Amino acid sequence: MSPEPGARSSWLRRAVRLLAPRLHSREDLGELLETAHREALLDSQSFDIMRGAFLLSSRQAHEIMIPRSRMVVIHQEMTLEQILERVVESKHSRYPVIGESLDEIRGILLAKDLLALMLDRERPFRLTELVRPATIVPETKRLDILLREFREQRYHMAVVVDEYGGVAGLITIEDILEEIVGDIEDETDLESGCEIRREADGSYLVAALTTIEDFNDHLGTRLDDGEVDTIGGLVCQEAGRLPEVGDEISVEGLRFTVVAGDERQLHELRVVREATAEAG
Repeated sequence: MSPEPGARSSWLRRAVRLLAPRLHSREDLGELLETAHREALLDSQSFDIMRGAFLLSSRQAHEIMIPRSRMVVIHQEMTLEQILERVVESKHSRYPVIGESLDEIRGILLAKDLLALMLDRERPFRLTELVRPATIVPETKRLDILLREFREQRYHMAVVVDEYGGVAGLITIEDILEEIVGDIEDETDLESGCEIRREADGSYLVAALTTIEDFNDHLGTRLDDGEVDTIGGLVCQEAGRLPEVGDEISVEGLRFTVVAGDERQLHELRVVREATAEAG
């Protein structure tokens, strides 16, 4: 029988006190965590979180950043309508504002700062009045230090630059937290346990992480899962790239439309049988 949660934490505290004099390196601490997990003194969820936090100090910003090629930005000459369209399409809360190139970072725009303009259309729009200062960090910045700075200085996004000062990518506080606790889903994601949902028009909303096997069982299809495991992976494989929101990809008589995704992965897809789509 496994120890109760309270007993686990009590035993772990005792183990740390007893073994502390022997902990001379990060490797020693890592081995202690592994032992506590193996002996059921630490449940799997707690172990994963502690291990994730432990590993932060050995990782750098460039390892988890959103790369330059996948950044969603606001150009300083864009109109309010163009900016709102981009916000609705990408569903992000923060955007770098740039000049003539990605290397000319003017600042950060928060989507919530546009709300007042939407309510008062008579108010003149001046992007420069809404832009906040951008935080710049080197791509070698340690994640544990960056997380502490995010918390202490109360900002949520930083622009990552390379050794020559060029923009290499973006990193957010959520990116770092996901290294500790795993993927953080929001209310726009499909509900957990509801990976495939039939819509009134006959199409299906499918979570990108749905396995191909489950997809085949649900829709009666025979998609090949030999090289990839998930529907999102299959769509990326067929496209030869990471598709963007609104892109359509055909796979063996099915038409997939990207409904939600970010700079790293797909989140949600709409699928219809091509014969049905053409008839509609």
